[in-house]
Amino acid sequence: MRWRNPRESSNVQDRRGLRLPAIGGGIGGLVILVIALLFGADPGAVLNGNTNTATNTDGAGLSEEDRQLGTFVSIVLADTEDTWNQIFAEENFGDYREPTLVLFSDSVDSGCGIAESAMGPFYCPLDEKVYIDLSFYRDLKERYGAPGDFAQAYVIAHEVGHHVQNQLGIMDQVQSAQEGGSQSDANRLSVMLELQADCFAGVWAYNADRARDILEQGDVEEGLNAASSIGDDRLQMESQGRVTPDSFTHGSSAQRVGWFKTGLETGDINSCNTFESVNP
Repeated sequence: MRWRNPRESSNVQDRRGLRLPAIGGGIGGLVILVIALLFGADPGAVLNGNTNTATNTDGAGLSEEDRQLGTFVSIVLADTEDTWNQIFAEENFGDYREPTLVLFSDSVDSGCGIAESAMGPFYCPLDEKVYIDLSFYRDLKERYGAPGDFAQAYVIAHEVGHHVQNQLGIMDQVQSAQEGGSQSDANRLSVMLELQADCFAGVWAYNADRARDILEQGDVEEGLNAASSIGDDRLQMESQGRVTPDSFTHGSSAQRVGWFKTGLETGDINSCNTFESVNP
């Protein structure tokens, strides 16, 4: 990627390397468990681990590579801020409330409760923060076969896409629709929500490239590969040797690639209505 935007976001909390005493799961733990189930995370990775709510302001204990990766994430977040501020203004959505991104190691105490790194990057709508242990990028490269800086940027843009959904009221609508329904219906709505976040990530990339010329040769392929590598069908086949579509919570590889491409090719948030169809 080419970074024409030298600005780093002021909305990053670096909690990496901080280890505080553990606390019980309690109500907060139950909240994060519900969110984990809603968005397809591994519930076994939830309600364990230590809290870390302070900020590592001086980068203590971090390698130079860790510091550089933190800077990269901050620049990506700043770029999403610039893009979504502009889109919200153009679409008359009102002011865009910029989310906070929390970097952590191993486990974190979020507004939705305690979570471990094993559940992957996530967005908490209760505190409007994105949480990521950057060791996930190593897994993205080595386990899922999706290396590259644009693949890493896609992950952040997807979680910011959930923040956009939250601010526009889409998350509340989905949660209301899921209440009282069957598990398969709840899963289907979760898939639509995740695919829309993929589409929003593509919208960010289109507009950021048009404004700041960020994309280099091979970047689009990196993003598409990342979207494909974390499809439910691929992950299920890897973990259990079979695919059960009714249990999908994020969408198949083809769906994730398709909706990311829709946003990337149109740059239009209005093209991302996954609730009309999950087959772009």
